[in-house]
Amino acid sequence: MNILYAASEAVPFCKTGGLADVAGSLPPALAEQGARTAVILPLYQRVKEQFGGQLTFRCFDYVDLAWRHAYCGLFSLEKDGVTWYFLDNEQYFGRPALYGYMDDGERFGFFSRAVVKMLDHLDFWPDVIHCNDWQTALIPIYLKDDGVREDRYRSIRTVLTIHNIEYQGRYDPYCLGDLFGLDRGWVDDGTLLLDGDLNLLKGAILTADAVNAVSPTYAQELKNPYFAHRMEGILTQCGYKLSGVLNGIDMKLYDPAADGRITANYTAEDLSGKAADKTALQNLMGLNEEPSTPIIAMVSRLVSHKGLDLLREVMGDIMELPAQFVVLGSGDAGYEEFFRRTAERYPGRMAVRLGYNEALSMAIYAGADLFLMPSRSEPCGLSQMISMRYGTVPIVRETGGLKDTVQPYEAWRDAGTGFTFANYSSADMLHVIREAVYLYKDYPDAFARLRDRAMAQDFSWNRSAGDYLRIYGAVTGLSWEKFAPEAPAAEAAAPTEEPVIEVPAEEAVVSAAEPVSETAAKPAAKKAARKTAVKKPAAKKTTTRKTAAKATTKKAAEKAVEKPTEKAAEKPVEKPAEEPVKKTAAKTMAPADTVETTQPVQPKKKGAAKKAAK
Repeated sequence: MNILYAASEAVPFCKTGGLADVAGSLPPALAEQGARTAVILPLYQRVKEQFGGQLTFRCFDYVDLAWRHAYCGLFSLEKDGVTWYFLDNEQYFGRPALYGYMDDGERFGFFSRAVVKMLDHLDFWPDVIHCNDWQTALIPIYLKDDGVREDRYRSIRTVLTIHNIEYQGRYDPYCLGDLFGLDRGWVDDGTLLLDGDLNLLKGAILTADAVNAVSPTYAQELKNPYFAHRMEGILTQCGYKLSGVLNGIDMKLYDPAADGRITANYTAEDLSGKAADKTALQNLMGLNEEPSTPIIAMVSRLVSHKGLDLLREVMGDIMELPAQFVVLGSGDAGYEEFFRRTAERYPGRMAVRLGYNEALSMAIYAGADLFLMPSRSEPCGLSQMISMRYGTVPIVRETGGLKDTVQPYEAWRDAGTGFTFANYSSADMLHVIREAVYLYKDYPDAFARLRDRAMAQDFSWNRSAGDYLRIYGAVTGLSWEKFAPEAPAAEAAAPTEEPVIEVPAEEAVVSAAEPVSETAAKPAAKKAARKTAVKKPAAKKTTTRKTAAKATTKKAAEKAVEKPTEKAAEKPVEKPAEEPVKKTAAKTMAPADTVETTQPVQPKKKGAAKKAAK
C-alpha cells in the first residue's frame, strides 16, 4: 500500500503546533507496519536553512494555478524509513514564518495544486493521499477536477484529518477562479460554499473518501454546534465516513529514563530522579524549595478555549491551597497580564514564563506533580500524554482527547490515571484541584499508585498507525495486513484489547453485550463438539471420504483467510461508525447513478463538461 501524507508542517523540519508532531511521527509508524510511505511538505525558508545540505534535488516542473504559470522544484530526503518530499517556490515559501500572510490562501492553493501536479515525479503512484486541515483541503478537489480527464487519478483515494475545526480556510467567493483556478460549479452546487464564503475544509469533507478527527470523542463533538463552528450539519451529513483516531506521542523522544533534556532520569520503579527534577524546577523558576509541596503546572497557549477564564474566577482560591503553581506559554495579552500580576502577588509560590522554551517545558513535565488542562475544547491534546509519561498526574476537563486519554480517579476502587471534571465550571475545576492536592499531601501511597498507572499508559503511534491503515484499506479495498511484517502486526493487535480510554456509553453497551453472546454460544459449541466426536469414526471408514474431507477443509481454509482480511480492513472505521466505511467503499466502486450523496460525484460532470468544451 502506497501512502502519500500531505501536510503544511512536520517535525523536525518545521513546527507551529500539534499537526507537526503528528506529521512527524505517524508516517514512520506507518512505514514500520509495512506501508510504503512518503510525506510531502512546502520547502520553507527555515527548512532550507537547517536541512538544505541534506536535501537532494529531483526535478522541476511548472504548476498552472488560474492565470499563473509558476515554477515548482522537487527535493527529497530519506529519514526513518520515509521519503520526505519538499515543494520549492521561493515566492510562496521563502519567508521566515509558516503562516500569517495575506496571501495564505494562494500559497496553499498552489501547494495543493503542486502536490497533484508533481505526482508524476514521485517514486511511486499513491493509493491514498492523506490530507490534513484546510492547508491541504484542495487536494481532493483538484484530484476530482483532474481525475475526470485522466483515469489514473480516479484510482487515488483521499483521507482528510481534522486537527482543529476552528480553522477552515474561508475566503471570498471571487477567489474561486482567481486564486484557485476552479469553475463556478464548485460553489453553485454548494460543495465549497458555506455562509456565503468559500470554505475549503467543507469542500474536502464532502469530496474525501474518509474523514477522521484526532480523537473518538472529538469526532462525536463535531456533530454538536457548540464545537463544530457552523460545520455540524456537514459532518452529520458525512457521518457515514467520519471516525475518530486518537493521536499518539513519540515514546522514544518522551522517555524520562533516557531524556537528555531533563536534570535527572528516572523510571516508575525508581523515582529518585523525579525528586531531583522537582528541586531543579523550583530553583529554576524561583519557587520555594519545598519537596513536600505539590507543583501544579500549565504549558499552554494562553487563549480562551484553553479554559483560562475558569482560572481567572478561582485563582485566589487555588493559591490558598498548600501548592505551588507554574505557567509557561504565550497568547492573548489579557491572559499574559493576568498571570504576570498573579505571580507578583504570590512570590515563591507562583512563577510565570511568557513565550515558549522547549527545555523549560521538559523541565516542567519532569519536575511538576500535577498538570492542569481545563480546556473548553481540545481536539486531542498531547500535553496530558506527555505529562503522564513523566509521572506528572493530569487534571483535565472531559472534552475531546482529554476524555479519551485520562481515566478519572476513583478512590473507592483505587482506579484511574488522573483527575477529571465534566462541566465547564470553575467550581468543579476547583473541587478536583483540591482533591488532587490533598491526595498528594494526605495519602501519598494512593497518589503513588495513581502516578504509576499514569506512567504505565501506552500512547505510542503503533495503535494509531494500525487504525489509519485499516481506514486506508477500507477506502481502497486493499488489505494492509498483506504488507505488514508478521511480528509488528501481532504486536499491534495485542494493545487494542487493553482499554486506554474511558469508553463512551454507547460503546460500553456493546462491550457489555459481548460476554453474553460468548456465554450463549458455549452450549452450541459444546453440542457441535459432541457431534464431531460422534462422526469422527465414520469419517475414517473410507479413503475416498477422507480425501474429499481434506479438499473441503482446504477450500474452507482459503475462504476463512479471505473473509477475515476483508473484515480487518473495515473494522477500525466501523467502531465509531460501521456503516460509513461500507458506504464509502460502496461509493468508490458503485456507478455514479447509484450514489445517494451527489456532491462528490458532481465534479466529474464538471470536468467532463470542461473536456467537451475543449
